[in-house]
Amino acid sequence: MCIDTSAYLPRYYPPQLLHYVKTYGREKVLFGTSFPQLPLEKCVEQAVALDLPDEARAAFLGENARRVFKL
Repeated sequence: MCIDTSAYLPRYYPPQLLHYVKTYGREKVLFGTSFPQLPLEKCVEQAVALDLPDEARAAFLGENARRVFKL
């Protein structure tokens, strides 16, 4: 099971979600944008700016999706 974040701008992610991404849920959450409803550039900029450890950021922004979708 995975969580996707496409319905919200990253700056509005709840603290509980960020904690999950940083810890035991690092391999379970996929970054999404809801493009074109939410601007792609703004979503990516805010996601990169989140206070995530490097490993969690890499997993969230792409590694998890590559693994799940076998890319």
